[in-house]
Amino acid sequence: MLPRRRPGVDRSTIMKLRQVAKEGAMAALSASKPGVGKSPRDVELEAANAEVARLSEAVKELAVKLTLLEGKGGSGWR
Repeated sequence: MLPRRRPGVDRSTIMKLRQVAKEGAMAALSASKPGVGKSPRDVELEAANAEVARLSEAVKELAVKLTLLEGKGGSGWR
């Protein structure tokens, strides 16, 4: 498809703009990851797994602190 003639716009300028746009689109496509995007369920599952990992670390940290306190005779629960 040939560009339309417009007053004050050079044909070579329009062709150059089209070429730059095409190259930019091709670069963006080549940089993107192939395949189907993640479903909302997959995104939610990843977020839930990250939360579980974060909470597991927090529980471990609190268990260590409790163990240290009990070892110093901090509570008489036994």
